[in-house]
Amino acid sequence: MSHYVFVTGGVLSSLGKGITAASLGTILKARGLKTTIMKCDPYLNVDPGTMSPYQHGEVFVTEDGAETDLDLGHYERFMDVNLSRHSSVTTGQVYSQVIQKERRGDYLGATVQVIPHITNAIKDMIIRAARINDAQVTIVEVGGTVGDIEGQPYLEAIRQMRNEIGRDKVCNIHLTYIPFTKSLGEMKTKPTQHSVREMRAIGLTPDIIVCRTQKPITSEVRNKISLFCDIDRDKVLEARDVDCLYEVPLMLEEQGLADKTLQKLGLETTIPDLDSWKEMVSLFKKKKSEKVRIALVGKYIKVADAYISIMESLTHASIHNDLGLEIVWVPSEQIEKEGADKLLADVDGVLVPGGFGDRGVEGKIESIRYCREKKIPFFGICLGMQCAVIEYSRNVAGLKGANSSEFDPESPYPVISLLPDQNGVVKGGTMRLGVYPCRVQEKTAGYSLYKTSLIYERHRHRFEVNNEFRNLLANKGLIMSGTSPDGQLVEMIELENHPFFVGCQFHPEFKSRPNRPQPLFYGFFNAAAKVRAAKT
Repeated sequence: MSHYVFVTGGVLSSLGKGITAASLGTILKARGLKTTIMKCDPYLNVDPGTMSPYQHGEVFVTEDGAETDLDLGHYERFMDVNLSRHSSVTTGQVYSQVIQKERRGDYLGATVQVIPHITNAIKDMIIRAARINDAQVTIVEVGGTVGDIEGQPYLEAIRQMRNEIGRDKVCNIHLTYIPFTKSLGEMKTKPTQHSVREMRAIGLTPDIIVCRTQKPITSEVRNKISLFCDIDRDKVLEARDVDCLYEVPLMLEEQGLADKTLQKLGLETTIPDLDSWKEMVSLFKKKKSEKVRIALVGKYIKVADAYISIMESLTHASIHNDLGLEIVWVPSEQIEKEGADKLLADVDGVLVPGGFGDRGVEGKIESIRYCREKKIPFFGICLGMQCAVIEYSRNVAGLKGANSSEFDPESPYPVISLLPDQNGVVKGGTMRLGVYPCRVQEKTAGYSLYKTSLIYERHRHRFEVNNEFRNLLANKGLIMSGTSPDGQLVEMIELENHPFFVGCQFHPEFKSRPNRPQPLFYGFFNAAAKVRAAKT
């Protein structure tokens, strides 16, 4: 039977529960423990697939095609694992399952209630994830903040699990915020006290409290939390702000988080192997004499979380190129107004990410034209690749008015179009999702980076390169360097005689790791670094 660690949050949202949970998973895994991790999100959406990036940030996609919360990306990057749809639970999924059972008569006419039916479904999903992964330790992050109405069924389910599987097999970690008031010059523990009091009111008591703070917590603050929250003083830990997210596991390991957790669970602890992790963090923190400037031309740049996996993938590439990184945020709509020549004049590379809808698309296309003509390293992902095909079709192949049928159904040259089996289907769990194989041509930039002819990458899209125009574009110099194994779908494009001009239909950012940068990101950053070096 698995042991369970539940990570909850108090005081305010976006404290970093996902990073804390992922960090714990990292240091437990470094001890050789078979550890899995999952997220319980209290919102009523079935998944974030149809939610606005402005509200929810990035939609992370798992190998098996689940559209999930961005915290699963943190889990995978920190723990170097590939998770599945079983690691993501939403209230929408829970209620859908319960209602389906009720409609089938599975409850034999009983009145269906939050307790026990909803809480039982939550417990079943948590236990299923542990069983499928054959985990010794299962870490469960509960989204939201203690006190939220929508989160109450999850906290009740946790309370019940502690009694049902044994209190010695459960550890509750509570993340809180310790504000520092400049006017008084002191830290305040009252928000933490109230948060813990809220937990205790529903029958839960933290075994470990992790305090998010800008400054080191004092002995006085630690003593006060210990006294008023009824917790051992050495179980009050701090999670200070850091420049590099990947420092957090080392910070928590130094304070004994893993040992204290395993002690509560009655599991034996060993010395962790964190040498490679420390080396990676050391490379990141090393002072860099030069920063490579990468422009990210997107439509959601007001919310950095909308591109969190891309940002982290660029960070991984910069670490292993031993150079600094500066991301230049460029709204694609602004390109339409002011021009690429003005906004991209002093960058070393341009990345055009994915997205949906026609807003800002012409700005992306204009950015790609600028990169192609000025020999600036360009990397297009999903819609970014599609825009590159449109730009090439218009300005090199002579297909005036070429476009995607997503943006212009009446285009005379729909070089990007729907998959044949997607006509009439609306967005929302109906796209090409999850991992698919790609055959990479030899003697291409893609092959030189992957160093293999068969790769597996994750997708999230509905539109593809239209096969009717492939030969024409190829004859004009556009290289289809990656395709599906049957040759029917274009997965990668590139150009010769260019420092770096690569587009991919898949989302390589989902598989990058801090100790193992994704090949396309590494190659793109390396090419941009050479451009920067040439300038200096």
